[in-house]
Amino acid sequence: MKSLSAATTGPGGCAILLAFALGASAGAANAQQSSLRDLFGARSGSESRKAPAPPVARYVSETGSAFVLDRASPQPLMKFENSSEVWVLSPQPAPRGDTIYKNEMGEPVLRATKLGGMTLFTSERPAGDAAALIGRATSIQPPTFISVNALFQRLVQASARASRAAQHRVSFETVDDATPATSVLVADTATVTAEAFEKMARNGDRNLLNRVARVLLAEGHKPGANLKGGDLTVTYAPDKGLSGRPSSKRIIKVVNK
Repeated sequence: MKSLSAATTGPGGCAILLAFALGASAGAANAQQSSLRDLFGARSGSESRKAPAPPVARYVSETGSAFVLDRASPQPLMKFENSSEVWVLSPQPAPRGDTIYKNEMGEPVLRATKLGGMTLFTSERPAGDAAALIGRATSIQPPTFISVNALFQRLVQASARASRAAQHRVSFETVDDATPATSVLVADTATVTAEAFEKMARNGDRNLLNRVARVLLAEGHKPGANLKGGDLTVTYAPDKGLSGRPSSKRIIKVVNK
């Protein structure tokens, strides 16, 4: 595939009004506290057992981060609503019967308690934020395949996103011919790479982005990335499913070397 750019009253009345106002204020405060407890649960003490979460569910953290957790298959997936990247998570047992979900880099992303509580870990809040279950969500599992035209459009979009982030043209090219079996993974690899460019730009790493002029998407035995000259080669492994491509964090790590 070719390169792409791609009133007034008396004293007695005042006292009554004041008492009424104070009561109303206290009632509103209590209602707000009750609402927060209902939404997030107590941060300390014992939890009450909750109904099991849907296999695909939407959560919102205390700081407002909304995400979807898809546990409908053995390979859990997670996606923030303000991002196009789908994270592949690895569940691992934790003390007290909890489960910790880690990303490709081995970093904890979520902690689920056996009673239904959920904690979100981010770089901004490494100690964790309580996350409230909002309800069911639509699956974020990828499709089985996409058409050649759809793949072409995904590469064009990735090139445009990366070019805007780097403030110069960054072409996206496929080294190996995409097949119906690999088209989805190739497209997702391009999307994740563009996400990495945008994250670096937001973090002020544009000087590093100046080093990349071309992204090469190549098939390999394991996912990875390598920067040589102006070429960033991002490798995907078709036999590993969606975990067969590197995350944006891994790509950023390579570019930052």
